[in-house]
Amino acid sequence: MPHALYLPRARLLDPATGTDRTGELYVDPQGRIAPRPEILPEGCVTFAHEGELLVTPGLCDLHVHFRDPGQTASEDLASGAAAAANGGFTRVVTMPNTLPATDSPELVARAKNAALPVSIYPSACCTRARNGKVPAELEALAEAGASCFTDDGSMVSNPEVMEAVMRRAKALGRVVMDHAVRPEIQQGGVIRECPLAERLGLKVFPAEAEIQAVRDDIAVCRRTGCPLHIQHISCAETVRLVAEARREGLPVTAEITPHHLALAAEEIPGDDANWRMNPPLGTRADRAALRQALLDGTVAIFATDHAPHTPESKSQGFGKGPFGIIGLETAFAVTWHEMVLKDGLAPLAWAAYWITNPNRLLGLTPPTLEVGQTAELALFAPDLPWQVTPQALASKSHDTPWLGQTLTGRCLATYRNGTLRHTTGK
Repeated sequence: MPHALYLPRARLLDPATGTDRTGELYVDPQGRIAPRPEILPEGCVTFAHEGELLVTPGLCDLHVHFRDPGQTASEDLASGAAAAANGGFTRVVTMPNTLPATDSPELVARAKNAALPVSIYPSACCTRARNGKVPAELEALAEAGASCFTDDGSMVSNPEVMEAVMRRAKALGRVVMDHAVRPEIQQGGVIRECPLAERLGLKVFPAEAEIQAVRDDIAVCRRTGCPLHIQHISCAETVRLVAEARREGLPVTAEITPHHLALAAEEIPGDDANWRMNPPLGTRADRAALRQALLDGTVAIFATDHAPHTPESKSQGFGKGPFGIIGLETAFAVTWHEMVLKDGLAPLAWAAYWITNPNRLLGLTPPTLEVGQTAELALFAPDLPWQVTPQALASKSHDTPWLGQTLTGRCLATYRNGTLRHTTGK
């Protein structure tokens, strides 16, 4: 049953209403945000934290891999949802590069209807089996609950197939997301040109693989008018292309991950596959362009690309380990510290990039802190230091470049469906 919650003093940050103020917050026994009664009901939960307490609507991540079905040694729906809740997320979009690929209504419904501490809005494949050759049954997938379409992990390289997908997606009112990397340009590359690539003899992943892919995607968007979302952009020229498309009035958006905005190829410490992701970390100049894009609003969505792998697979080193790192549980600390505290991004903009903008891209109503609304909240301690260890993470995996480091800022709890889910704190 739902229970009441009372926070006597917190910073309330709600981008949907433009609210950034210090005050109290009360959730009634029915799970609705309400004025505080004169007498708190029996069993009302309070939350004590000695430092600043930040309350936002629950965060939304457009890009997570829960590896279920097929690779559940790395993650499954339950562990992925636990990691999301521990990071302050109440809504996530799972990617379809599962085994088998999520190209059937049954697999879409399986993820959408799972009883978990977060709401899953599953994406579905653009093409059958993610082979890039034949469009999937998009209409049936949408009817089953697919929130968007993507072949994430690979690009729909054939422009005629991509155009057919986007025309049908537009008719269904769905956005098409693309892992924009042209494989014939990547040619097995794993890292951007940097000192480590030369030292270890690693094959370079040229930025042009992403840049040309984005050019091609924008051209198809121009022909079809279908909303296009470029996943995990990593380089300065991509920012310029997205900015040009938006000035043209095209429905083009993009996302930036915490690792791409915080880290750079020149800073990879050694032969460590926890620094290997696709697309790879850009140069310091690329990173500066990504951060500027967030500051000026050219790109206005954060996403983690949470990509768990087993320790055994990641122990093979940079050249052989799989692409991808986890990110749900470190996302708040990294983006708040790097963009709000260091670069001066307005807190309401930060919140919009995690809450209102990703929800609206999917056609969802974002949660808010308004009186009368069903409570869907995240509670953060921006000043709380914590060490990133396997024991501190709910994910089955711990493939992160921040492993062993101390970050500042952590989610304390989420509140959803009348239930307060503790992560840490009292």
